[in-house]
Amino acid sequence: MSVAEPAAMFMSSDIRPAAAPAPSLLARSDLVIVLALALFTFFVRGAWIGDPNADVDEQLYSLIGNQMLHGAVPFVDLWDRKPWGLFALFAAFHAIGGPGSAAYQVAGALFTLGGAVMVFHLARAQTDRMTAAAGGALYVVLCAINDAHSGNSEVFFIPMLVAMAALVRDTEHPRAVARALLAMLIGGVSLQIKYTAVPQCLFFGLWALWGQWRRGMPLWQLTGLAAGFGVMGLLPTALVSAGYAAAGYWDEYVFANFISFFDRLPASTGRVHPLMLAYLGVQLSLSWLGIRAAQRVWPEGLPRHYVFAILWLVSAVATAYLPATVYRHYLAALIPATALLALPLFHREASAKINWPALIPAAVYLLIVPYQYWVSHENRSATFRLAEAIAPHLDAKAGKCLLIFDGPTSLYGLTESCLPTKLIYPDHLNNALEMDALEMRQEDEVRRILATRPPVIVTADLPLTPQNFAAKDQVDAAIARDYRLLAMEELHHRDISAWVRRER
Repeated sequence: MSVAEPAAMFMSSDIRPAAAPAPSLLARSDLVIVLALALFTFFVRGAWIGDPNADVDEQLYSLIGNQMLHGAVPFVDLWDRKPWGLFALFAAFHAIGGPGSAAYQVAGALFTLGGAVMVFHLARAQTDRMTAAAGGALYVVLCAINDAHSGNSEVFFIPMLVAMAALVRDTEHPRAVARALLAMLIGGVSLQIKYTAVPQCLFFGLWALWGQWRRGMPLWQLTGLAAGFGVMGLLPTALVSAGYAAAGYWDEYVFANFISFFDRLPASTGRVHPLMLAYLGVQLSLSWLGIRAAQRVWPEGLPRHYVFAILWLVSAVATAYLPATVYRHYLAALIPATALLALPLFHREASAKINWPALIPAAVYLLIVPYQYWVSHENRSATFRLAEAIAPHLDAKAGKCLLIFDGPTSLYGLTESCLPTKLIYPDHLNNALEMDALEMRQEDEVRRILATRPPVIVTADLPLTPQNFAAKDQVDAAIARDYRLLAMEELHHRDISAWVRRER
């Protein structure tokens, strides 16, 4: 098997040439499809727009982004290990849309729409307009199913990877090299949203190099092109690194971005949690069934654009499983390739006016959307009630800050509290897996915070992670000694309690 044919295992003959793609991203006749996808996207995701507790991690990104607008420096003043670009993106959203959660959630809906439109564009090479539109809708549905429904990092970096795919898939394009260089720059930006995008960026680069080799590019030029790809891909991270070095924060930056990741302990479930395997199985099953259907649609061999999607899926699995612990939203990395691979399941016969089977996934999901609106309404109401109960007991000017040991990070912003620590994410204070991956000992930082006599402490009855009991016992003892229950609300199946300090 020739190395020039990386997918020969999928067919009995040479890779078939890709079907001629549309000459531009969208034709005028596609605008109706874009409008339909926009309405569908905002209807599906609208349930969570304005919900400050729609998901967990995004609340931290929002807090840091808002604080950046007031001069805070990520990794120095407020700590996390995500790349600087993610926080800068949230800062931009809040600069435009205000401090509330709707700012990044509307942006997330627009990014998701962009991903859906690009999936539609990619699908047009293998199917008719209506079935391709169903592929875009399937992208939206799978995002919601895989916890990319509000504003976590996958919402923003995955559409960038889809843009890379749209630029590099057609290796016969007359401007293929320039398009590939642009794709690598976009990939570099995606790495500043989440570093685990690396496997997919590498795949797109290798696919573009393979395409040029097939077209006869000499080895020395391929080597230079590969170096150019590397430069473009590393440029955004290099610029951020240089900025931190120039500001004198090199050590803090390197530890947060490149060292702490390896110091964090894996969860006991690791990469093979049964629930995660179930969600993975949904996408892999859709993809496998699509591949089997594709073999019936193209009995003479799978076309190159379809092989591209298969290999893309493999790199996406590597992205999802790169960390030692896998969460459901990590599996969102598989969504674009899954949507493309599944389309042959809904193959439309030439005689059919409407492809009804292609509408089934979206139609079935729409049945549960009203329930999601109700759940989100209850959730946001409970979060706002907690904030209203807490806010009168705080005094930012006097340094009387809220302490959230376990609970929604968004309560800091909703109560306009000052921040008691740079480890502002509750998980970084209570999670035993983080014990050796921070700049300080959790129990020492909790002791320091408690010594400031925080007027309100927020806790939860059910932990999300293994607990550092040396830190938790200090909080429990302080609450038993000096605090009384102020308010309690159920949020995401946990009882979140706010404890107010007793007056002496």
